[in-house]
Amino acid sequence: MILKETLKQVVQSQREWLALLEKGVGREALSEIDLGLPHALVLSGVRRCGKSTLLRQLMPKAKGYCYFNFEDTRISGFEAGDFQKLNEALEEEYGAVNRYFFDEIQNVERWELFVRQMMDRGKKFVITGSNASLLSRELGTRLTGRHLNLELFPFSFREMLVLKREKPSAKAFEDYLNKGGFPEFLKFGNPEILRELLNDVIARDILVRHGLRESKTAKEMALYLITNAGKTFSYNGLKKTFNLGSVNTAIAFVSYFEDAYLLFTVPKFDYSLKKQLVNPKKVYAIDNGLAQANSASFSQDRGRMLENAVFLHLRKDSKDIYYYSGENECDFVVKEKGKITKALQVCFELTEDNRKRELDGLLEALDKFKLGSGAVISYDQEDEFAINGKKITIKPAWKWMLE
Repeated sequence: MILKETLKQVVQSQREWLALLEKGVGREALSEIDLGLPHALVLSGVRRCGKSTLLRQLMPKAKGYCYFNFEDTRISGFEAGDFQKLNEALEEEYGAVNRYFFDEIQNVERWELFVRQMMDRGKKFVITGSNASLLSRELGTRLTGRHLNLELFPFSFREMLVLKREKPSAKAFEDYLNKGGFPEFLKFGNPEILRELLNDVIARDILVRHGLRESKTAKEMALYLITNAGKTFSYNGLKKTFNLGSVNTAIAFVSYFEDAYLLFTVPKFDYSLKKQLVNPKKVYAIDNGLAQANSASFSQDRGRMLENAVFLHLRKDSKDIYYYSGENECDFVVKEKGKITKALQVCFELTEDNRKRELDGLLEALDKFKLGSGAVISYDQEDEFAINGKKITIKPAWKWMLE
């Protein structure tokens, strides 16, 4: 329970802080957001990727809005029963409220009850959170059919160019490949920002959220996975590597990392869902800069850095991404409306030595899924040719990401 006077002070100081925030680079996600819809809009994504800034960019489009950040340490102990007092404090500060902008609301148990109650009265909500399953589970129980989800990622290559005021080029992409897209790091360049971010995600979104004590294991496993981006892993392998009690513990840890948007896992494509579940998965990090700042080994493999960046670009548009493995391997196949529609191979530099291996994997995937064309995403090569009736395009990643 929190005193109303305390809530009034926090609301007022948060409003003052909000006014001082820079508007920032207009996010590509802005074009996808329609505030006229009657649904609650839920923005989820890793910490520090720019969710609060996006809220700030949306506010001028809304009438009668208010803002509140539930991560404020001054409201530690806030419970569902405090929402009525908070609502009164917000209306006293902002006047009549029609739309609520709530930051990191997942910190309050049963928050969805207040949202549902107010939506029944015609109020609208834009909510952010940094835990995917927590948001979806609570929204699913109370707001089925009444909310829309939008995931926010660190800056894309295009957004980084706008921030840095640079023109597209291989040189600019080199910077993006190494530094990733966290706005604060791009602005100040201090790698300690990304090291603290990793610690923050593990402490607040994993250890505290799930009541875990194994902080050393959690951090070591997270580092192991994000710095092995582009490689396969198995839960049994994690169990042995980290001396865990059971495979289920490994499965739980990986799901916590995914829920916090620290990493993503990609299954091997198979028409059998059961086989998809048991086959080794590939892992990708949320951001190249984050992986590089926390490990020296990641930056030594330029091919995997490129593959990670390509995956992130694909993942912004699709959750149905797989890797293909038959006699040969293809890095990514993408499913749309129940059908594989794209096959892509990532190769830092196509040479006479690796050409056959890389193209054989892509061609096998094209044959498997009856596709007429595929792409090899390279660092800075450009070419096009036909093999066995299949059109193969070699594209520089920096041009492909701007298409």
